[in-house]
Amino acid sequence: MKKWISLLLAVCMLFTLVACGGSGDKDTADDTDTSGETADAGTYVFGGIGPLTGEAAIYGNAVKNGAQIAVDEINALGGVQIELKFQDDVADGETAVNAYNKLLDDGMQVLVGPVTTGSAIAVSAKLYEDRVFGLTPSASSPDVTSGKDNMFQLCFTDPNQGVAAADYIAENRADSTVAVIYRNDDAYSQGIRDAFVAELKANGMEAAYEGTFTKDTATDFSVQLTAAQSAGADLVFLPIYYQPASVILSQADAMGYAPTFFGVDGMDGILTLEGFDTSLAEGVTVQSPFSADATDDATVSFVEKYVALAGETPNQFAADGYDCVYALYNALNEAGCTPDMSAEDICEALVATFTGGFSVDGLTGSNMTWSANGEVSKAPNIYVITDGKYVAA
Repeated sequence: MKKWISLLLAVCMLFTLVACGGSGDKDTADDTDTSGETADAGTYVFGGIGPLTGEAAIYGNAVKNGAQIAVDEINALGGVQIELKFQDDVADGETAVNAYNKLLDDGMQVLVGPVTTGSAIAVSAKLYEDRVFGLTPSASSPDVTSGKDNMFQLCFTDPNQGVAAADYIAENRADSTVAVIYRNDDAYSQGIRDAFVAELKANGMEAAYEGTFTKDTATDFSVQLTAAQSAGADLVFLPIYYQPASVILSQADAMGYAPTFFGVDGMDGILTLEGFDTSLAEGVTVQSPFSADATDDATVSFVEKYVALAGETPNQFAADGYDCVYALYNALNEAGCTPDMSAEDICEALVATFTGGFSVDGLTGSNMTWSANGEVSKAPNIYVITDGKYVAA
């Protein structure tokens, strides 16, 4: 009897040890595997590339902050989540390619960016080769998307800006004497200038003077301004970024030359440029798809969130970054994608969706659609800087 009791106790102890030990190991393994599977299956990895440091940092940080606000809003809905990984390219093509390779190593599935044209041209070739889908918020040259079926733009193109500016001047300032100052070693500036001059001629007008500069000579515009003034130009078209534009405005003021300055979307950021006298921008005409002074609910909410995050008023690049994330998120849903899909499979699905009649409303445009060449269907709005605000022209 004692033998049977002892044997029974031994079997029970062995069963208990195996059951407890097995159960403990199994629970731990299941918890780890399940959490891993949930994270992998439930989270998209969005990459971002733009200048976070350097002279174009206003653009990159604006896009990053705007995109992050959209990511936070989407994640707050529950369900599929998005992780945004953003790399600094200092607006340099070679650095942008290195940033792209780093994001690939980090599991990027789609790309928001690059922000600037030169970087986007360099990276778009890699995107095409690797079959990763890209949506740039602000790189506007046709060369960014040319020959790459998986690279799309959220901003209007350089030719659109040049044409819109020339048409506006012909309709509203036909009696003006026009000068152009542009950067001839920059695809963005050159592209807008080319379209502007051609459209101006089509409207029966012609530039009385054209002056150029390069990245290395963007500190002294006395020669160009003197020549424009001598030509009698009372309107100076500036298809350039805000940094050289701020120098031009300052130097024109110092020499007593006060034409109407007409800028493009790259002018956005001049009102928040450290050390710049913003009164010099009074009366400047700019092109932009977004005004932080708009009173619709979506803009008001975005501006409030952006100010809370960044401590400053958002520019159009911030709104572009925000719209990029939502456009990609909605397209992924419409395409039936899931976060466990490869970047290549997601790419093919998004190409079909973006070129198949997909549309989206955003801060920078309503009913935005895309053509097969990656161009978005929206045109720039024209504003006049008045009392430090964008007022529709």
